[in-house]
Amino acid sequence: MASQVNWLYVDLNSYFASVEEHLNPKYRGKPLAVVPMLSDSTCVIAASYPAKKYGIKTGTRVGDAKRMCPGLILISGNHDQYIQYHQKIVTAIESCHPITAVTSIDEVACALGGRDKNLDNAKALAQEIKNKIYKNVGESFSCSIGLAPNRFLAKVATDMQKPNGLVTIMPEDIPHKLYSLKLRDLIGIGARMEERLNLAGVHTIERLYELDVNTMRSIWGGVGGECFYKWIRGHDLELSYNENQSIGHEHVLPPKYRNAEGAYLIGQRLLNKAAARLRKINSWVRHLSVTVKYTDKTYWSDEVKMLECQDTFTLQDAFDQIWSSFKPGAPLKISVNLTRLVHDNERTFSFFENNKRILLSRTMDSLNSRYGKHTIYLGSVHETLESAPTRIAFSSIPDFEV
Repeated sequence: MASQVNWLYVDLNSYFASVEEHLNPKYRGKPLAVVPMLSDSTCVIAASYPAKKYGIKTGTRVGDAKRMCPGLILISGNHDQYIQYHQKIVTAIESCHPITAVTSIDEVACALGGRDKNLDNAKALAQEIKNKIYKNVGESFSCSIGLAPNRFLAKVATDMQKPNGLVTIMPEDIPHKLYSLKLRDLIGIGARMEERLNLAGVHTIERLYELDVNTMRSIWGGVGGECFYKWIRGHDLELSYNENQSIGHEHVLPPKYRNAEGAYLIGQRLLNKAAARLRKINSWVRHLSVTVKYTDKTYWSDEVKMLECQDTFTLQDAFDQIWSSFKPGAPLKISVNLTRLVHDNERTFSFFENNKRILLSRTMDSLNSRYGKHTIYLGSVHETLESAPTRIAFSSIPDFEV
């Protein structure tokens, strides 16, 4: 039987920077960085490939980036434009093949069927998608495409050749084709998981493949380890309903809000936005955390576990519980994160739910969606309505700012 793949994964290269180059042709071929605001204390959100040659990448502090590349062009990100071009790219891809999942603003996954699974046909489809984006969206846009037995490995493949790559991982390529990668190159292995793996004596991909499924379950702390064991071996497992394992917002505080009261107000605004996003993906949350970075580069963080909820009022109660332990200081940045999400189809019913709170929260969402943002909101966020705008969309692609 001819070689086959089950998934095609599209990852736009330096997407935010590509939009800016498309809108402003004078920026093409020049080092460019998209930032949340024009301040040296913020971090780069996206960098063009000419900027990456100077070592500038996502997360680089703007002040450092300017020193690394004195001619760096800085642009405050335009959320609405990125959404518009995202929709154009989705349309271009769907004119070639149905999209199975939009996994972020610059990534989509397509499950292949029939003759499209044949490797030669899949490669032809990948090239067709590249050409359609270039022709219908703009010549500034390029993408890396991965072809693999499952979606996980197809995503990994997109990172193996950038920009404008086309990488295949066949069943017979596993695991040897992945041995040149680092642990952090695999989706789902971040700093904390890498630390756990290192403590277990795992420092390379080759060593990771030597672990048995029970050991991986132990390291991951549950069924996630078993799923990961199967994913890296090419098993085409169906992903959980809820691929958004967390929802978070962070914001560098304007000078007038760099105090305990100001940080609290901005935190409330971020919490309201996160709660609206939670309901939009029809999910419930079990865990809330709040982190504050101070001007002296120290941090304060606290968290709380809760019964599954999705209404803003319950989340505000949890936020206030966390804030009672806030450490005094000069706050610079605050972040709010909802984790341990559960899709509505997977949650456990509770007799302690406050249906009135849930209904009111959803009604507010409906009115804001129909009549525009800030049509109705809680009085606690009135002062900060314009202080923490949605600048960049990453894992969610909202139609309107919430």
